[in-house]
This record gives sequence, structure tokens and C-alpha cells, in this order.
Amino acid sequence: MQRYDLVAIGEPLIEFNQARGEDPRAWRQGCGGDTSNVAIAAARLGARVAYVTRLGDDAFGRQFRALWSAEGIALDGVETDAEAPTGVYFVTHGPSGHAFAYLRAGSAASRLAPSNLPLGVIRAARALHVSGISQAISTSACDAVFAAIATARECGARVFYDPNLRPKLWPRERARAIALATIALSDWCLPSLEDAEWAFGAGEPDAVIDACRRAGARGVVYKRGADGCVIDDGRTRVAIAAHRVTSVDATGAGDCFDGAFAARLAAGDEAVTAARYANAAAAIATTGYGAVDPLPRPRDVESQLMQAA
Repeated sequence: MQRYDLVAIGEPLIEFNQARGEDPRAWRQGCGGDTSNVAIAAARLGARVAYVTRLGDDAFGRQFRALWSAEGIALDGVETDAEAPTGVYFVTHGPSGHAFAYLRAGSAASRLAPSNLPLGVIRAARALHVSGISQAISTSACDAVFAAIATARECGARVFYDPNLRPKLWPRERARAIALATIALSDWCLPSLEDAEWAFGAGEPDAVIDACRRAGARGVVYKRGADGCVIDDGRTRVAIAAHRVTSVDATGAGDCFDGAFAARLAAGDEAVTAARYANAAAAIATTGYGAVDPLPRPRDVESQLMQAA
């Protein structure tokens, strides 16, 4: 089996994104799911990527397989579950931004478990990306994430963790406890502003990064949306300004950051350089609708960085 720069594990979701136009009943159908977005972003930016999940034996599952194949993502870790569907979510837009609604209970991906993990794929990873959403969708999926981390660490892979805490998915105390336990096992913790305020009760960069470091993270990138990001690699702490773009939909922007950051570290960039690149990639991802279509190619990011120079 070949080696992968990045293996991501989690739940893909078919996306229905409310169209902006004369008919509010019009929806754009696409593909989403945080870790799938990360995998696609990293692959588009040059990383060798594999994905670990379970799909329903349905049209949506086949659509995901076709998408990942077209993006060059290895399917060795993708299994079909004939007894459960592929999950679905909806994105609506309003004055306060975008909002999500989900049809994911009992999804095929929620039936991930340590017993059905493709350990060979995980052992072939140089880096593993995991998410708090994957931990929240079921107890067995949470256990699978921890089993994947243990396998990756045994093989010397770096672990990237995006807490992606969603209040609708689980109680705050359980979410916080699981997040802190996972941060302790992570080489890079990648929290967002929403994660920080829910888990730590604070959004100020130094407080958030210090909390993650105390929890055991070796490196932290605090993603602050329109305020850019702050990276702490264990030696230095650097604030990186946001790129000014015409943003229309922030769906998947944080996932794009994660994938771009992992891709550039795999390519040999220093951490701060990788974060600058990921910051630009995430900005571009907000300039189009949906989770996947706006994910950039290398030429797009390079052009954005040149404009900002």
C-alpha cells in the first residue's frame, strides 16, 4: 500500500445549499461533511490523500465515491454499509450568516467503530486528521476516532484535530471532556472562534492558545474567521491577518484551512508559512457557494498571496 500525506476519518454529508435568488425554495445540491472537505482541499493542493468512512448503498454514496475518485483521493478506507443511509444536511442563509440543519441520525458513517477501521490505511498515513463532529455522531464513531489516533501515533504519524464542536450534537460537558482528551493526543489543534467560546468560555487568542497548550497540544492554530488566525508552534506565536475578499458563503472555510495547512506541512513548509498559505486558501473558499466547489487550486492561492504581498 502506498503512503499517504494525509488520511482523514469522518462523516461525509450530501449538501443542499439554499440558493440566493428570486426563489427561496431553490437549493444547490452538492457534497459536504467537514472531514471530506478537508480531504478534498488537501488533495486539490497537492497532497496524497485517503479517506476513511462508511457510505450508504445509495445514490448519494455513489456520488461521493465518484467525487473522491475525480479529486484523486484513495478509496481504500471507504466501506459501503447496506443497512444505513448516507447523511444529508441543509444550509440556509440569513442576516446573521449561514445555519445548518441535519438528517444524519443512524447514518452509515455513524456506524464507524474500532472493529471496522481499515487499519492498513491508517498505518500508511504520515498525518491523520480527525474532528469533533466525527466523535459526536455516535459512541462507536468516537471510539473509532480514538482507535485511529492510537494507530497513527504508533506508526509515527502526526495527528491534526479540529474540535469542530457543535452544541446540537452533544452535551457541553461531554463535548469538552472529549475535546480535551483528544487535544492531549494531537500534534496540531485547530480550533475556531466558536469552538473556543463554547469549550473554554473565551475567544481572546492568548487565552485560547494557552488553554490548548495546557491540554497538551504541541501546536495550535486558532482560526478566527474574518480576523485571520494565530499560530503557536511551541516556539513562537504569530498573528496572521485575514485576506479581504468578497465573501458569500463561509461553509467549509475552516475545513479548507485544515486541508491546506496539512498539505503545505506535507510539502515541507515551516508551520508559520503553511498557516499563511492556509489563511489565504480559506479566504478564497468563502467567495463561492457550497463546501466543495470554491475549494481552491494552488494557482488560486498563489495569486491571492501575491495580491496581499
